[in-house]
Amino acid sequence: MSLEENLSRVLARHEELASLMASSTPPSAEEFTRLSREYAELSPIVEGIIRLRDGEAEAQDLAEMIADPDADDEMRELAETEFQELKETLPELRRQVELLLLPKDEADTKNAILEVRAGTGGDEAALFAADLFRMYQRYAEKRRWKFETLNVSEIGIGGFKEAVASISGKDVFARLKYESGVHRVQRVPVTESGGRIHTSAATVAVMPEAEEVDVQIDDKDLRIDVFRASGPGGQSVNTTDSAVRITHIPTGVVVSQQDEKSQHKNKAKAMRVLRARLYDRERELVDSKRAATRKSQVGSGDRSERIRTYNFPERRITDHRIGLTLHQLDNVLAGELDAVISALTTEDQARKLAEMT
Repeated sequence: MSLEENLSRVLARHEELASLMASSTPPSAEEFTRLSREYAELSPIVEGIIRLRDGEAEAQDLAEMIADPDADDEMRELAETEFQELKETLPELRRQVELLLLPKDEADTKNAILEVRAGTGGDEAALFAADLFRMYQRYAEKRRWKFETLNVSEIGIGGFKEAVASISGKDVFARLKYESGVHRVQRVPVTESGGRIHTSAATVAVMPEAEEVDVQIDDKDLRIDVFRASGPGGQSVNTTDSAVRITHIPTGVVVSQQDEKSQHKNKAKAMRVLRARLYDRERELVDSKRAATRKSQVGSGDRSERIRTYNFPERRITDHRIGLTLHQLDNVLAGELDAVISALTTEDQARKLAEMT
């Protein structure tokens, strides 16, 4: 379907929805809500189409005035100036409409569950995992998102074997969804006296936080174990069995939670993470089928894919999916992630637009 056909389809549907909602035989309350939601989703696209078509019509009028041999010289000169300005404006208006027409990821507006795990590299990998976790925490602070640590498994020197957080706010998943994958660090470890550069890694997973309506979990599919929480080195943290481990039997997904002293609170947090993981599994299944028909995408979408390298000696960060290199490592680790994330978003949009044409 051409762009013009797409625009006409959207305008016709928007008009149809308005008629249905204003009908003399009004729809049921549930149907009216569904129609209203679709109408509201299409309205920004319709506004963009109207601006584009008004601009194209004005350009056509100006072109005719410029070509008119009987036109006043002063008017023609004014028309030429306005025509040149419109020629520069119209491509951007068209691009805005095309972006609005791109299929929406329904999870983009959701909050997210962030999981960071140490990979290869021993203690240094755990220290790097802690650095990444703090980087996302700082980024959340800069965007005025709420960052809630759900679970941290520490090692004695300040590193994290695993850390889990809930991040809530505006467009959280839309901004963070490209962060999933293997992050690699190249630096001289603080534990290394010889001054040699080591390479280690940590894995990041960003999952949309699912509501109960998104994922149906049957109680009979859960095995819930309680145990005594322990801290670094295995020492006991609580004297009661407050830690919780939930196993989703059909999928084998296991979630442990021990940060709270209350067993009830630990169970509630574990269920939030479990629901996000199961929802993420469902999305991955759909995405893997969709990927077979897509010509291109930003990265493979595989969680084991190496997506980024943080090189400390050169103060360099490289995103391998789009070939982006920035010599701003300190800023990025301080939470200045927008340059990287915006570049990834722009690249993904460009590839999707290319597939539409």
